[in-house]
Amino acid sequence: MANLRVLVKRRKAVRNIRKITKTMELIATSRFQRALKRAQEAESYTRKIAELAADLSRNASEVSHPLLATRPVKKTLVLVITANRGLCGGYNGSVLREAVQVTRQLAAANAPFDLEAAGKRGIAFFKFQGVPRTHEYTNFEDKPTFAEVDAVASRYIDLYISGQIDEVKVAYTKFITAARQQAVVETLLPLSSVAVASSKPAAAAATPEAGGADAKTDYEFIPDAAEILEELVPAALKVRLFKMFLDAAVSEQIARRVAMKAATENAGDLIKDITRVYNRTRQANITKEISELIAGSEALK
Repeated sequence: MANLRVLVKRRKAVRNIRKITKTMELIATSRFQRALKRAQEAESYTRKIAELAADLSRNASEVSHPLLATRPVKKTLVLVITANRGLCGGYNGSVLREAVQVTRQLAAANAPFDLEAAGKRGIAFFKFQGVPRTHEYTNFEDKPTFAEVDAVASRYIDLYISGQIDEVKVAYTKFITAARQQAVVETLLPLSSVAVASSKPAAAAATPEAGGADAKTDYEFIPDAAEILEELVPAALKVRLFKMFLDAAVSEQIARRVAMKAATENAGDLIKDITRVYNRTRQANITKEISELIAGSEALK
């Protein structure tokens, strides 16, 4: 028979844990709402500025920008975006699996690469694996600011233009809907991949009635196309990287909310099981005591 005192202590401990997980679920829900609003606000702007940069670069064919130019990849920079904290289900694990796959492919091909990690969980993982990191970031929480991302993106631009790196890949969790998030590895630089992707909807929408598949908008550049692209293309890169951090933040809160909700429900089920065992044990003890009293009274007769 289980000890009643042990069962009472265990049930009390599980109840305290359930209070904590329920509180963490409510906090994650609140942070998720704020992060979701920021991600949705940035989505339209990010998509539009990428489409605009692609459209302008096609119309100004005589002008090019270094960030749009592709070249043979001699060195790659991999940025891995994870969380600073755990208790968020498989959020960190799924991102790290994608990142490890990329780093192993680069290592197998003997391709030089630099690794940067954002988030304490990713930093601790690669430190344990013995993978060196060139930069580490722990300042990106659930509310990343554009100023923080701007500093990182500006450094990537300088490295790419100077030829120190030829490609930038980012491993993060992409926010698709509130019910679906996916760990992906996307190419941030060169921006030509973004330009191609953003131009597909426009090409698909073109019809013979609208002027054919090759129809395009004519722009008048003032003061000139080179100066406009010089400002627009870096802005598109910075905004896209900022959107990646926003997606990672909202995906983290969704994962934490789901994990804490499941933990709260499991704690409730465990409390029911402990209570059931407690009641059975208590009833068994009472029955035993009654049997002993009856036996004692029979012995005195």
